[in-house]
Amino acid sequence: MALPGGQLIVQTVDFFTPIVDDPYDFGAIAAANSLSDVYAMGGTPFSVLNISCFDSSIPAEVWAQVLRGAYDKTVEAGATLLGGHSVEDSQPKFGMAVTGLVDKDRLLANSNAKPGDRIYLTKSLGTGILATAAKQDKISQEQFQPAITSMKTLNRAGAEFAASIGARCATDVTGFGVVGHIYNVARASGVRVELYADRLPVFDGVKELIEAGVGTGGADRNRSFIGSAFTRDAKVPAWLEELAFDPQTSGGLAIFSNQETDAYPCIGEVFAGEPRISLK
Repeated sequence: MALPGGQLIVQTVDFFTPIVDDPYDFGAIAAANSLSDVYAMGGTPFSVLNISCFDSSIPAEVWAQVLRGAYDKTVEAGATLLGGHSVEDSQPKFGMAVTGLVDKDRLLANSNAKPGDRIYLTKSLGTGILATAAKQDKISQEQFQPAITSMKTLNRAGAEFAASIGARCATDVTGFGVVGHIYNVARASGVRVELYADRLPVFDGVKELIEAGVGTGGADRNRSFIGSAFTRDAKVPAWLEELAFDPQTSGGLAIFSNQETDAYPCIGEVFAGEPRISLK
């Protein structure tokens, strides 16, 4: 929607069940994840509404910490909390409806990838694997902490980076995994994408967990969704394919630009051709 002054309105909504034990961290991660869609379009968050599904049998202090974590991230983003809606639910959930603003000349769309674009990824991969391992008590809180810190980090810096290199295309990397989200860009833009397996940034310990059999149902669903449109070179280890399909929570931005930069890892390139994605 365009405003009289020429800016565009970006609106998004997202919520999910707890991915960490600490309620403050859960609120902060849920907020950062909800705000991410605005940053993925080059926008600035303006206002938010909380979406809360809380079990009344759990102490109110716990939910207060969830709300405080989300509020602190909202303030960090420069947005205003306008209110929200709460319901009782035996399975807790939290998220936000977010309104943002973006200038027309800074708009990032997932349909604007062009042959010759390089793809830059702003956060490491493997949050799904690490969260699963944490729930199964296969890693310590200390081992999980880098992913928690990443999930709480706003994608504001990524959006600013995209503007600085004249990008016109981006997507955030969340539940469909890096392959799934970039494939959606390929379909919307009518291009072919090659991802470079050895350049994918990954959290410490993820390789060992995947090789030990830790996986997620979400990765299997992502693989089924893309089907034959995805191929992996024989030289690429199987664990890197699993990483590429791993569903992320509050992941980074995949930014498409024809400019070269060392600010973030270049994980792939765009070519002319039928919408497909290959891991090389």
